[in-house]
Amino acid sequence: MSTYDKIAWLPLCGGLTGLGLVLSFIVMRRRGLGSGLRAAAWSLLPLAAYLTGAIEMFWKMGAAIGDFAKGFVFSTEVWAGIALTGLAVVLFVVSGPLRRRSVQQGKPRPATGQATGAKGTLPAAAGGALATRPDPRTSAAPAKARKGAKADDDDDDLGDVADILRRHGIT
Repeated sequence: MSTYDKIAWLPLCGGLTGLGLVLSFIVMRRRGLGSGLRAAAWSLLPLAAYLTGAIEMFWKMGAAIGDFAKGFVFSTEVWAGIALTGLAVVLFVVSGPLRRRSVQQGKPRPATGQATGAKGTLPAAAGGALATRPDPRTSAAPAKARKGAKADDDDDDLGDVADILRRHGIT
């Protein structure tokens, strides 16, 4: 017989619901109808969980988490997995600034796994037609607009937006 079966769940859930409804009546008198109804809704949940069988499910989930934690603390294999996860997170964090630095220095960004056709084109999502994406460094934007752009823009996309706004007279 498991520990779950030793607990009288109906009186426990019914008592919690009854106590909650009494407290929700007090809340309604002090703070208003909206707060009282919200408290009543929370008060009905223990009895609803018992009647739907959710309490047994929550009990089993808690027991499984407890068993996992017990095996987790004493397992060297699990700690090795945690160490590898930490290493992976550190590598992800370090790789971000390094990738941005290589793009800023003018080096081409390595392929991201998408097949590219001609320079500046990517396959369309459907239909097989090619969608063009202009290269911001060789775009046909007026030289006057490019001269006015800041030389220290970190993001090419934001520089393009600034160029478009300048062309339309928006600063």
